Amino acid sequence: MGLMPDLRINPSILSADFVNMQADLERIASADFVHADVMDNHFVPNLTFGPQMVERIQQTSPVPLDVHLMITDPDRWAPGYAEIGAASVTFHLEAATAPITLARRLRQLGARAGVAVKPATPVEGLYDVLDEFDQILVMTVEPGFGGQSFMADQMPKLARLHDEARRRGSQVWLQVDGGISESTIAQAAEAGADTFVAGSAVFGADDPGQAIEALRREASAHQH
Repeated sequence: MGLMPDLRINPSILSADFVNMQADLERIASADFVHADVMDNHFVPNLTFGPQMVERIQQTSPVPLDVHLMITDPDRWAPGYAEIGAASVTFHLEAATAPITLARRLRQLGARAGVAVKPATPVEGLYDVLDEFDQILVMTVEPGFGGQSFMADQMPKLARLHDEARRRGSQVWLQVDGGISESTIAQAAEAGADTFVAGSAVFGADDPGQAIEALRREASAHQH
């Protein structure tokens, strides 16, 4: 995949036009990844789409796929998303039976392995196994629906994780997802995030490409 930038903007297709998906994907060609939220109406109270839709997006997207699985039993289902070519597959720590085994399987299949934590889930349990993951997603809303307000109270958790990763020399990416916009991305960048999922802030803009660049500039100005 070549050298990735130190900062990534991953628009969430939860806010895209599902009927005109290909056109909307072209509008975010300047993004680093496209973020695909898979929800099963069980782990979270919402239903989106599954592997067929993700595979089609994978075939048409101008940028690599960052899949976020908000589903039960990711141990069984997550590898399938790596098999259809997703560049990154993130599952929820709360839903996985054997997270380390699953992360290793995803890497074996050629995907980056990500683990996500809900707002109430502590991250301290991940400190000793940081090297098993390529990305840790600290949710900045309760997972399930787009358009929610950013939870600033998650920033201390993110900052602790960032400091611990730095201390251990870990290369893990720290992702935030939920309520990320030009007005909130600075807080997340200051707390140590380097990978930002934005939905309505990108797809709700008149020019998604300009919105991506504005987010990138704002995050870059507040990174440390």
